[in-house]
Amino acid sequence: MTYAVVWAEPAIDAAAGFLQHDAAGLSALMDVVDTLADDPYRTDSLPLGSFGLRRLATGRYRMLYEVVDDEAADDEAADGGRAGAVTVIHVGRLG
Repeated sequence: MTYAVVWAEPAIDAAAGFLQHDAAGLSALMDVVDTLADDPYRTDSLPLGSFGLRRLATGRYRMLYEVVDDEAADDEAADGGRAGAVTVIHVGRLG
């Protein structure tokens, strides 16, 4: 089962703002985001208050994302369908 990964517009804008000054760090962040399609509940992510919200840190970057499990995922998974969606809501950077 895989999840669709979607970027909210504010997260895209924040990431784009970091591109000029830290392309390598942003590339590493994008690599981590890509892994969320297969494993949105990574052991190095933390649940954040509300059900479905998670926080993940990689290098200097922190991101907040929401996991929405598809109710029909069991039926679709057998057909190679999506298990739900991961939406990257916020991207921030230390320093």
